[in-house]
Amino acid sequence: MALASPDKFVQWFRAAAPYIHAFRGRTFVIAFGGEAISEGRFVGINHDLNLLAALGVRLVVVHGARAQIDAKLKELGHRTRYVQGLRVTDDITLAVAKEASGRLRVEIEALLSMGLPGSPMAGADIRVSSGNFVTAKPIGILDGVDLQHTGEVRKIDVAAMRDRLNFGELVLLSPLGYSATGEIFNVALENVAEAVAVALGAEKLIFMMDRPGATNARGGLLRELTPLQALKLLTRKDSTLDGDAKFYLPCAVRACEQGVKRAHLISRHADGALLQELFTHQGVGTMIAPDPVEKLRDAKINDIGGILRLIEPLEADGTLVKRGRDLLEMEVGRFSVLEHDGMITGCAALYPFTEERAAELACLVVHPEFRGRDAGERLLEGMEQRARRQRLKKLFVLTTRAEHWFVEHGFSEVSVDELPAQKREMYNYQRRSVVLIKRL
Repeated sequence: MALASPDKFVQWFRAAAPYIHAFRGRTFVIAFGGEAISEGRFVGINHDLNLLAALGVRLVVVHGARAQIDAKLKELGHRTRYVQGLRVTDDITLAVAKEASGRLRVEIEALLSMGLPGSPMAGADIRVSSGNFVTAKPIGILDGVDLQHTGEVRKIDVAAMRDRLNFGELVLLSPLGYSATGEIFNVALENVAEAVAVALGAEKLIFMMDRPGATNARGGLLRELTPLQALKLLTRKDSTLDGDAKFYLPCAVRACEQGVKRAHLISRHADGALLQELFTHQGVGTMIAPDPVEKLRDAKINDIGGILRLIEPLEADGTLVKRGRDLLEMEVGRFSVLEHDGMITGCAALYPFTEERAAELACLVVHPEFRGRDAGERLLEGMEQRARRQRLKKLFVLTTRAEHWFVEHGFSEVSVDELPAQKREMYNYQRRSVVLIKRL
């Protein structure tokens, strides 16, 4: 099939290279509910798992069975009771859970075994390992109700799982756990996924759910959260979290607090969501990380290449005055950069005029993919703080294209005469740049 835009594909593939290198040999725990199977979504997920396995990622897949259990219990006319969001697993429910989990495991293994020529699974050699890796214990009594066969993870057989992963096998886990006395417990898939990710020290814990990710009060997608921010979101009285997010986000937070480097909430409905989340800087869901993924910092000499990639397109169309690499290397100390997951996504420079207690804000640029995400605002705020630390009283900017943006952020248009004397002498009347000033 011909690509609609080969250039974009080449650019994306090259941009994905650092992630490919970083993920090889790492352990990912990927969890999804039984709905992914019943809705026919696992075929696409399966193709993405095959690609990850081919790239050397160590995979642990945890599947749920809520949808299948609910459907069967409804068919039987058996009423389900919940306590604090947990299903009370009586004898009938346990029998249904065992049947549903067994059937789903077989179906998933069958799909992972595909290898038809001309398909995304061609040449796939995914060996699947399942077993009694999860030791569980009964939850017991909550709010005066005995949850019976509903359990929680007690221990993970880490050594056995690592042996399987070291052999290049994909480990497949069902939402069931076993006790030392031979009992079987129905365990929430998110509980299993969290415990496994923590026990293995996984690089990533990924939940595939019914929504694109966690959202704010306005329904907007929250792309990045620290555990503290996520906890605040969970405890807000006006929280809009619902569906799978209510169950998955707390587990993602606890996992990150216990050593998992990153957790992700993504949609199971979007084809290729797994790849888009993992191999693009922007992602398509919500990522939880112990430390902020984006940071504003002073530029270093090693950032010159990233700064050039940002400003060169704007220099080419005349928006910015052209700067050579040599000049940038001499002036790098005046620059601040916005770094997102190792990529330079924005930059700005500050040129002080100490006698006038003013500074020029120059070269404020944000990568196209990160515009509309308040990156420009964060850069501006950072440069204002930098100017205040230098005891400067005002910022001025010369622009030919972004006048309205600066006005919206507190700048006012003034005449060229209000520029510092040195800058006024250098003003290029042919460019007809608008002069804007902001008092600090």
